[in-house]
Amino acid sequence: MAPHLKKTKKKIKRKSKGAGGKLGRKRTVPLEPVENRSLETEWWYAFLQKNSDSGIPIPPEEDDAFRHFFRVSKRTFEYICSLVREDLISRPPSGLINIEGRLLSVEKQVAIAMRRLASGDSQVSVGSAFGVGQSTVSQVTWRFIESMEDRARHHLCWPDSAKIEEIKSHFEATFGLPNCCGSIDATHIVMTLPAIESSDDWCDSERNYSMFLQCIVDHEMRFLDLVTGLPGSMTFARLLKCSGFFKLCEAGDRLNGPVKLSKENEEIREFIVGDTGFPLLHWLMTPFEDKNLSSLCEGFNKTVGAVRLVAAKALARLKGSWRILHKVMWRPDKHKLPSIVLVCCLLHNIIIDYGDELPDGVALPDHHDVGYKEQLCQHVDPRGEEMREILTRHLNC
Repeated sequence: MAPHLKKTKKKIKRKSKGAGGKLGRKRTVPLEPVENRSLETEWWYAFLQKNSDSGIPIPPEEDDAFRHFFRVSKRTFEYICSLVREDLISRPPSGLINIEGRLLSVEKQVAIAMRRLASGDSQVSVGSAFGVGQSTVSQVTWRFIESMEDRARHHLCWPDSAKIEEIKSHFEATFGLPNCCGSIDATHIVMTLPAIESSDDWCDSERNYSMFLQCIVDHEMRFLDLVTGLPGSMTFARLLKCSGFFKLCEAGDRLNGPVKLSKENEEIREFIVGDTGFPLLHWLMTPFEDKNLSSLCEGFNKTVGAVRLVAAKALARLKGSWRILHKVMWRPDKHKLPSIVLVCCLLHNIIIDYGDELPDGVALPDHHDVGYKEQLCQHVDPRGEEMREILTRHLNC
């Protein structure tokens, strides 16, 4: 386990000029005496002092400041360090030194990587905040991503039957939809590409170069299934059909749990909910698209719309928390980018699993795909149409 980090809250004192003093003014931070600090926590106090002296707004409580910079509590940070500790210690630490010439602790390496993912700031900027060079930030971040991709996989997997029943119960209690197992959505990770790599394959409908991320989430906005690495030029429907999840569902190997009976004793199988960009299938419910809808159909659309928002909010939270995914990525390695996306999603789930709250000061985008028009898929499976009618009657009985 990672060494214990002190949880005592410390006030960050500010120097202000009279009553008009602002949060952004220079301040001093009462830190522990040097002799009382461990190597595992010294990096934090140096980092906090440097950011305090820079005049940027920082929450007054130390624990809140920690969550502001790294998105997780100190307890959760300790857990993440415990996951990657063996890998970060065992791999050759060539070049991983700070300006004093000392090897970086595991805690400082994790902090550098998480700050890079959380802020989306350049490697030069992140390195300056920690007293390391750009190449060190690059190396540390990638070592962390490789380790998390392997060590934290258990935080993102399709639930077992008992957990699925719990998810379905929550969706039914909140939205009235029986046997609903999740909400699906997709978003673009926008990037710039070198001229030699630029092609129509990666140029999406809004003329951006982008990579897709498709997710299925539960009632707590936890990611249950991901697809990424595919070009943003694809449609949502095509993206879905390229996924392993689609193949499993079509083969009857997923969303194959016990059926439930509607209020009119009609069978309702397990399903997920998506928007109009996805096809209507017997296991994927989408809204009615006609202009002149009956009140029954409008009621169904309203309910389905509320469920769809769960996935949309999860993606907005992901991009708001881990802003490396929200900013335009400068010439990323398209082979490495899926790993970065996955690790950000793993961190998103760990925050939920550990009961952390997102810091109040983290600004979330109004929508995860600002500037993109809603897609429309015309594909309708007759079995999906029948299932949608059953659910419509059930909701209006």
